[in-house]
Amino acid sequence: MNNENGLCMESKTPMAEVDEADDSMLGKTKISPLRRWINENFLLVLTSVGIVFGFILGFGIREVNPSPELLTWIGMPGELFIRMLKLMIIPLIASSVIAATASLDAKSNGRISLVAFIFITVTNVLACVIAIVLALIMKPGVGVTFVTTETKSTAVVETSDVFADLLRNIMPDNIVDMTFQQTITQNEVTYETLIKNTTNGTVKETVKKLNKTVGKTSGTNLLGIIMTCMLMGIALSKADEKGKPVLDLFESLADIFLTILRWLLWFTPLGILSLIAASVASITQLEEMFRALGMFVGVVTLGIAVHQLILMPLIFFVSTRRNPYRFAVQIGKAWMIGLASTSTAVAIPEMLSACEDDQKVDKRVSRFVIPFCVTLNADGSALFITAAAIFVANITGVNISLGDILIIGILTAICSMALPSIPSSSIVTLVMILTSMNIPADSISLLFAVEWFLDRIRTTSNLVSHTHCVVVTYHFCKNALEKFDISEKKSNQEKQAAIDVVIDDNIHHLN
Repeated sequence: MNNENGLCMESKTPMAEVDEADDSMLGKTKISPLRRWINENFLLVLTSVGIVFGFILGFGIREVNPSPELLTWIGMPGELFIRMLKLMIIPLIASSVIAATASLDAKSNGRISLVAFIFITVTNVLACVIAIVLALIMKPGVGVTFVTTETKSTAVVETSDVFADLLRNIMPDNIVDMTFQQTITQNEVTYETLIKNTTNGTVKETVKKLNKTVGKTSGTNLLGIIMTCMLMGIALSKADEKGKPVLDLFESLADIFLTILRWLLWFTPLGILSLIAASVASITQLEEMFRALGMFVGVVTLGIAVHQLILMPLIFFVSTRRNPYRFAVQIGKAWMIGLASTSTAVAIPEMLSACEDDQKVDKRVSRFVIPFCVTLNADGSALFITAAAIFVANITGVNISLGDILIIGILTAICSMALPSIPSSSIVTLVMILTSMNIPADSISLLFAVEWFLDRIRTTSNLVSHTHCVVVTYHFCKNALEKFDISEKKSNQEKQAAIDVVIDDNIHHLN
């Protein structure tokens, strides 16, 4: 009996081990889709939690009227997070653009640049069209009276200056200076009183003079950095073997800085929680503000929703025939960083990750197009500026025709490509457009009351457009890149064959 029990136990033990192994294997394969998604998107989940708790904490602290010192320390983790991200942006952009440009020939670079530029121009125009249609339907500011104080400013902004500065920034005069300063035309109006002696006596005449000076303003000249790095990359590609060590250096630097940035992104949940809490807690008269500007906020918010949920997915699907909303989930982490930081530049690492890892975009395309878009592409800003210009015209009682509205849209679509990637830069362009259309710009001070919210949501639209531009550009340039790779491989094989022939000849002569 004991022997039988013993034999039985000995025979069952191996089977039990197999069953346990099978159970463990089944357990691994039976992970629920939700749990698998959470495991793969753990940082995205934490970031979402950070956003929710940021709003909760912010509204809670706001009720106790926090002091400026308390707000400073609440926002300190977020400020340090953004500072560290910005620290890595310029090295990453410079090394990525040089490496990407040097890896392609001039024809491929030109094709990628052309497709990306067409996408940027078309989507900027479509964003303005969305704003115009919604503004004509919802009529923000009509029937609303605001009391504003008229102010006179001696500083003016002209449309020609914007384009002149754009060209100057494309070709910077100092390779170090462009990393922290941009060229800007500064205009100042002065009035001189002239005394003239006439037959009717002495007459005083006031003459208006405009003094133009080309100066500098703080802010990274990303456009100049990209163009300079493109030239260096093209030169490296022409240098052949002599440029290979330098190309290897920049490719290594790009990977190193991207690795550091991905380490820093694990602090995203805490940084976003801090930034949103400090921003919300500092708001005063929230209810009155949205009540007065509610229709304008509604126009911009609805326009942003149409842009992100309808326009961009439609362009993505028509171009690639792939599911656009799956891609929307893949850029979720980048979207949240843009929402919190109000700058698409600091979300570059996550945009690269979504395009390269999830959409399998060639690094040579993504690492050139994303910095290019960060510099020129601003769909959300174009939408906001167009709606804001119509809103200001309505509240100031200026009658603008359909032709005037179309001119506002055209000016905005073009000028938005000159916006720097810094918070609230759209306000500067708005002043210029209002001035060029003879619309009083004094009422734009009202917009600062909702700038904390609108700046965030328009930044997310800019970011969505950047990532979609990368995928669409790669789709239209993929075949050209494959042909280039084949020809490059064939050329390398021919070079190696020629070298082998020379070596064989030398060996033959030595023998």
